[in-house]
Amino acid sequence: YTGYPGGQRFATPLVVLTKKPGEVLRMAVKGMLPKNKLQKEFLKNLMLFSGTEHPHAAQNPRAVDLNDRKKSA
Repeated sequence: YTGYPGGQRFATPLVVLTKKPGEVLRMAVKGMLPKNKLQKEFLKNLMLFSGTEHPHAAQNPRAVDLNDRKKSA
């Protein structure tokens, strides 16, 4: 909000996605966190990388296909 009447700022997810691809996901995670002093600390631990390359390749991450998992009863 800019402080002026009618000065409310907003952006659709499509506009934000074209400018900053990871921002939509970061805002979604932020909305799920508790609204207190810890929210800022939790967001510091969030690391988002666009694409498949990232500096954590030494940890041997593996892809998980959620559609291929068996249903647990």
